[in-house]
Amino acid sequence: MFLGQFQHNLDDKGRLMIPARFRDLLEGGAYITQGFDKCLMVMTTSYFTEVYEHLETMNLADPTTRLLRRLILSNAYPVEVDKVGRILVPQNLRAFLQLDGEAIVAGQGRYFEVWRPAEWNEQMAQVQDTVANNQRFSALDLSNNHS
Repeated sequence: MFLGQFQHNLDDKGRLMIPARFRDLLEGGAYITQGFDKCLMVMTTSYFTEVYEHLETMNLADPTTRLLRRLILSNAYPVEVDKVGRILVPQNLRAFLQLDGEAIVAGQGRYFEVWRPAEWNEQMAQVQDTVANNQRFSALDLSNNHS
């Protein structure tokens, strides 16, 4: 599982250092694509395949489905971890994020995200707002009582 958050640098060729604990999980290959927020998503090949297969079951006549396909598939690129632990972030994805220099790599379980530090800090400010969290998450049942 991809867990934790790490700060890494993007070099002048657009290569991003991947945390050592994430590298083993990417041995079978990975895909990078635009995320739903102002971030990038990096998925293992197997998880990306699951997402793709689910997209294939969705109604192509639905405009929202087509937008989702465009968001994920037209921005998706296969990536491999090089021998020093980096992946190449495609130019259009770097431009989308305005990513230059520092980046935050944040585990999300089955995938991880890449953020500009300023946007990540905004996300963390939201996550750490305990009053808002009480309302946001009250409808989610995280108990084991799912009978």
